[in-house]
Amino acid sequence: MNKYRWQAIVFVLVAFMLGCNEFIVVGVLSDIAQEYRIPVATVGYLVTIFATVYAVSTPFITVLTSRFSRYKTLMTLMGIFLVGNTLSGFAMNYPVLLLSRMMTAMVAGAIISLIMTFASSIAPREKRASLVSWIFAGFSIASVFGVPIGTAISTSYSWHDAFYLISVISAVTCVLLGWLLPRQVEQVQGSIKNQLVLLKDRRIYVGIALVLFTAATMYAYYTYIRPLLTTALGFSTQSLNWLLFLIGIMSIISNRLSGMLAERNGLRIMPRFYVVDVLLLALLPMGLSFKWGGLGILLVLSLIVTIINSPIQIHFLNIAEEEYPQSTVLASSLNSIFFNFGISLGSATASGMLGVVGLKHISLGAAVYAAISLLLAVILNRVIKQHRRQNSSL
Repeated sequence: MNKYRWQAIVFVLVAFMLGCNEFIVVGVLSDIAQEYRIPVATVGYLVTIFATVYAVSTPFITVLTSRFSRYKTLMTLMGIFLVGNTLSGFAMNYPVLLLSRMMTAMVAGAIISLIMTFASSIAPREKRASLVSWIFAGFSIASVFGVPIGTAISTSYSWHDAFYLISVISAVTCVLLGWLLPRQVEQVQGSIKNQLVLLKDRRIYVGIALVLFTAATMYAYYTYIRPLLTTALGFSTQSLNWLLFLIGIMSIISNRLSGMLAERNGLRIMPRFYVVDVLLLALLPMGLSFKWGGLGILLVLSLIVTIINSPIQIHFLNIAEEEYPQSTVLASSLNSIFFNFGISLGSATASGMLGVVGLKHISLGAAVYAAISLLLAVILNRVIKQHRRQNSSL
């Protein structure tokens, strides 16, 4: 196996490690609440605070550390992550656990941004989109396999042990990164102002809006995926794990399809997927009356709702490398930053819709966000065409 393949495997391992750390709390909420003798709702704030710290801190860290060696920055952030995750394992009370979760959230976004940047510089041009899609797949694999394993460990032993396992994976990953990553990569340094000029480009800020509303589309229904499967569709709680596993597999396949689209300038056909999203989400309230029909709609949505991930990531990276090289790391972080903001918007919308229209109709809010995403996808393609025409006329 050549060095590039080892590097690719380690990049996916980093995403898996980060995904396990981010998602693990969802599977062990009740165990934490029971040990600390606090309400589950209070423990649930760990998820909200993690997402908020992740989204807010990532742009600051990526911008402020751009003047330093990417290799040294990444290894330093990995060290902080390892300490934070291990502290979560040792946490004997809720405030310490909260602090440790904030510590890992603070650096997680910057870590994946740097990994994307390394992937972009290391991968051959024709393999870059595929590698990016595999990195995104690392998060899906963590959701499908890592979280259930962590939950099983928590049930059989202790939730502390689940964090210790993630620390072991993190330590191994640090060693592999230290061995495989190039110490020096070509990078252009720039002031904070020069880096932020990237955000003035219409191709960037329309793309950012598209990412945000795509995430909102997904989480405006996926936030309540468990009650949708059990309460609305009538599946038993015993079959829930298998159904979530099936949805997770569809998500992994989606990441691979996303990579294939990115290799073929997939942004051009992205509006077609959003049209299907709008139709399926509008039909879902009716589909929930039919057990297998409703499940089929949810599976197709899992396949296509975030298929834009790799094309938009490559879009951001290409623009930065060609016109804003001083902003490459910032560009690589935009997808994860605004996807997290979109998660917050979508989940808040789902909660609001639940109280107003009930569980079976919460997808109507998601359909509205899908329609907004469709409009933004059309606008983004027009903006890209206009930019090309302007460049060709110069």
